[in-house]
Amino acid sequence: MSTTQSERLRELLEPLVSSQGLDLEEIAVDTVGRKRVLRVVVDSDTGADLDRIADVSRALSAKLDETDAMGSAEYTLEVGTPGAERALTEHRHYVRATGRLVRFQLAGGGDLVARILAADEEGLDLEVPGVKGRKATARRLAFDDIAGARVQVEFNRKDDASEKNDKKEEEA
Repeated sequence: MSTTQSERLRELLEPLVSSQGLDLEEIAVDTVGRKRVLRVVVDSDTGADLDRIADVSRALSAKLDETDAMGSAEYTLEVGTPGAERALTEHRHYVRATGRLVRFQLAGGGDLVARILAADEEGLDLEVPGVKGRKATARRLAFDDIAGARVQVEFNRKDDASEKNDKKEEEA
């Protein structure tokens, strides 16, 4: 998708997405054979359920139908949320990832896997998991020290309630 088309679509669609209480995260137009697909990724601090996705999809479809932003050729509109292993590129992404395990690519080289405990304007408070039975350690990471970051999928993480129950059982 050309930068001009991307910018034009963003200018057209972002107010509609915002009016639904969501953030426009990404726009992509892909051509598959003779078909074009417009993919729109939205999110919010509280997430986006299927009803909100459907509402914003209808609003975007109506707006696109009344304009020539996609040209005269047929296309398919797909509206969704970021994937489970989303890249963190904006400050709001880090805030939304609080409590999640993230793999950071450090600006100075190397990787760091840590859980985000808090995010402020300058950086992040992290918990670096312990290795081989060692306790987790706290670390502060400035945004300037981050070259890239991606949320990690955790299949066996205990939620806060089960962790509290485990602690109570240990104390008893």
